[in-house]
Amino acid sequence: MKKILYMAFAGMLLLSACSKSLDREPLSQISPDKSFNSENELRLYVLSFYDKMLPYSDYEDNGFTSLYGENSDNIVLNSLDQKVTGNRLVPVSGGGWTWDNLRNVNYFLQNYSRGGLSPTITDKYVAVAKFFRAYFYANMVSHFGDVPWYSKPIDATDNTALTKARDPRTLVMDSVLNDIDFAIAHLPVTQSPVEVSKWTALALKSRLGLFEGTFRKYHTEFKLPDAEKFLKASADAAAQVIDQGPYTVYSSSADKAYTDLFSALNVNTTEVILARPYSASLQLTHNVNYYTVSPSFGKPGLEKRLVNSYLMKDGSRFTDKAGYATMQFADETKDRDPRLAQTIRTPGYKRIDGTNVLAPSYSGTVTGYQLTKFVTAAANDANGKSPNPLPIFRYAEVLLNYAEAKAELGTLTQADLDKSVKKLRDRVGMPGMIMATSNISPDPYLASQYKNVTGSNMGVILEIRRERRIELVMEGFRYNDLMRWKEGHLLTDQFKGAYFPGAGSYDLDRDGKTDLVIYTGDQPNIPNAQFLKLGTDVSLENGTAGGNIVINPSTPKKFNEARDYLFPLPTQDLLLNPNLKQNPNW
Repeated sequence: MKKILYMAFAGMLLLSACSKSLDREPLSQISPDKSFNSENELRLYVLSFYDKMLPYSDYEDNGFTSLYGENSDNIVLNSLDQKVTGNRLVPVSGGGWTWDNLRNVNYFLQNYSRGGLSPTITDKYVAVAKFFRAYFYANMVSHFGDVPWYSKPIDATDNTALTKARDPRTLVMDSVLNDIDFAIAHLPVTQSPVEVSKWTALALKSRLGLFEGTFRKYHTEFKLPDAEKFLKASADAAAQVIDQGPYTVYSSSADKAYTDLFSALNVNTTEVILARPYSASLQLTHNVNYYTVSPSFGKPGLEKRLVNSYLMKDGSRFTDKAGYATMQFADETKDRDPRLAQTIRTPGYKRIDGTNVLAPSYSGTVTGYQLTKFVTAAANDANGKSPNPLPIFRYAEVLLNYAEAKAELGTLTQADLDKSVKKLRDRVGMPGMIMATSNISPDPYLASQYKNVTGSNMGVILEIRRERRIELVMEGFRYNDLMRWKEGHLLTDQFKGAYFPGAGSYDLDRDGKTDLVIYTGDQPNIPNAQFLKLGTDVSLENGTAGGNIVINPSTPKKFNEARDYLFPLPTQDLLLNPNLKQNPNW
């Protein structure tokens, strides 16, 4: 899959360059003293960096996009990831502690000037390299904390560099800021959904600044300074995109704009800042349809607390309604934030190219909340047939970064919310977020989950977290969000699905036909229904007395607060480099 991802992203970029370089030696065959003699050679080299442009949340070089990796407390599968169960082992090698990507970048930065080209030509390619180095190091620091900072490639005989100790997180992240600021200053302002620009670099700065600022704020045990510096860097970078950039929130109609953004077969350049393009004609595709409709990919579904977090369509809180916890599917999905019906199958759902109304298929979801975000036409349902682009950076994230950074700094105003969160609410016809109301009456349902949020902005911070979770679901942010907020305990709670009062026949979409039968004993004979045997195919909290579906109820989960916010270094690297020290309590 990793090769497919590279071909889809970098291959399409190379098409424009290859026609201009057919008479040149392949880049891999150019000796160092003959390389980088033309702008085209610089461009060809930096295009290779996109090969490793994995989503920000990935910590392992496993080639998976964020679509398939978000199995924290947002997306539940029929098996649990080790980082969710708390059963991670210290790896022998790998585990994200890999440096090949950095070497490629540093090689370029050390050698790009060999050709004697002027800075007016080289600076934008140096900026691309520094963007990717900032991207690489922000990702490494978010998972390992202190890491060795390398600004040039390491020679195989350089024992000093090979046995270098980890540099302090503070030094590394200050260096990251320097790199990303250079990228912002020298990348082109021309909008491109497939190559990094000034706007991509600003989006990255808003992302990494928010992560680092909130991590330092909430993780007081690490005694890290300058949380406010990084939060301000995040807010300022996001503000530049908002005030000067070419992006807007894509909109059409409230009941389909969010769906259309992710199911479109071409990159939506209105909102998407950078994406992975795919192409059915070039046989460069991914797996999202198969992931959501087949039983072979873990049967993913939204978790119950996320479903509960969607507001009512009028902006009121669903969890303030009497009896919300025991509402059945048709009732709980009625009159909710339209993004719910554009993320999962709800009553009245039809496939993009279909006319039949479809209830949730329990062969495709373990929770009953079957995913539809990113899903395209049924013709793409086979394994590896989805051709739609996948966003890496989009404007919506920048808006949310801005609002959260300002709220955490204590400088948020209603005007700030109106230029950020309100735009996302407007897309789906929802009322805007009111700062004063949020702070006067913080949501107790959210407060019970996010236990570290305090202060006068508590209510609005909780609401911004709600908005972030809903707007960015399936895009790979949730696990990192929990880590930076110091809310890892949420991974230990029992994951749940839809509510059922017990065994019986259920008309999920209220069309007068039985869609699902939960039974004990022998399977009944009801045409066109789905069947789940209680205790075998599905478990309810209270057994025959009903309750929410519980997922993997016999699998214990734990989160070590003194250990699990950082990932372990592999034992092989610790043996090869005695100056490396393991992260605490691993």
